[in-house]
Amino acid sequence: MTDRITVNLVPRGQTALDQACSLTQDTKTEIVDRALVVYDLILDIQEQSGGRLVVLGPDGATERIHLV
Repeated sequence: MTDRITVNLVPRGQTALDQACSLTQDTKTEIVDRALVVYDLILDIQEQSGGRLVVLGPDGATERIHLV
């Protein structure tokens, strides 16, 4: 299923979208779709673990992130 939406971005959002498109060569649609999936993941993390996330780096170092 596909939905079509219109988005009005504030300057910060427009800059972030432009930078992401430039860095990845992905389309705006792909960037927005991926961002929504990540946002859904963040909401799940907040609900399930109180917003605590542990990231394991390639060197084995851990970083704790608290999402509010």
